[in-house]
Amino acid sequence: MAAMSKTTHFGYQTVDEGEKASRVREVFASVARRYDLMNDVMSFGLHRFWKRYAIELSGARAGDRVLDVAGGSGDLSRLMARKVGPDGQVWLSDINSDMLRVGRDRLLDAGMPLPAIQCDAEHLPFPDGYFDCVMVAFGLRNMTRKEAALTEMRRVLRPGGRLLVLEFSKVNPLLAPAYDAYSFHVIPALGQRIAGDAASYRYLAESIRMHPDQETLRQMMVDAGLAQVEYFNLTGGVVALHRGVRLD
Repeated sequence: MAAMSKTTHFGYQTVDEGEKASRVREVFASVARRYDLMNDVMSFGLHRFWKRYAIELSGARAGDRVLDVAGGSGDLSRLMARKVGPDGQVWLSDINSDMLRVGRDRLLDAGMPLPAIQCDAEHLPFPDGYFDCVMVAFGLRNMTRKEAALTEMRRVLRPGGRLLVLEFSKVNPLLAPAYDAYSFHVIPALGQRIAGDAASYRYLAESIRMHPDQETLRQMMVDAGLAQVEYFNLTGGVVALHRGVRLD
């Protein structure tokens, strides 16, 4: 008897594991050029505050080596490069070539020729213990096997290194009705108007609801071998920042 294929979520749809990566790739290829503009409009500019907060809590210091996983348009890498200074090293990575190209070009335009690499977060092409800090912002929920990706990110951290996961999360119940209305009606309409793609932003709203909540993700990071895992709710739980340390 042939083995049954494993399934996963693509928004509210159930798809084969092997299909999800290609469908996510199509989403981000479609929105790459308008990605930052849509982030500004959707979040009323708050995504920039969330990312600066993550940088401050990263504990990164001058001279550190940092990996930006699913770094997309490069705004987190740009902030981190300023943090670690000229003696540090920040790698921009993304599985999607369209997003990576946008990020690389914007960093070059900003006078920051950072190394950029196209790679899958579940199979990072770096040796064990290479980085002082690994960060992923708004990328984990799009990964097919989140547990495998977290384990890989932990692997490439040095002992004492820190993993930070910035991601949409479970909102405060008092905010849920308004947040749901905004997510499922306003955001797709904005996506159509600004990026010419309502479907990709409908997937965004659905993927947030399918992503593990704060406590579940905290336990997933513990299970991946990280210690001292804690999280910080931002904007009423619209976003949460998780932080963990590799001890051994």
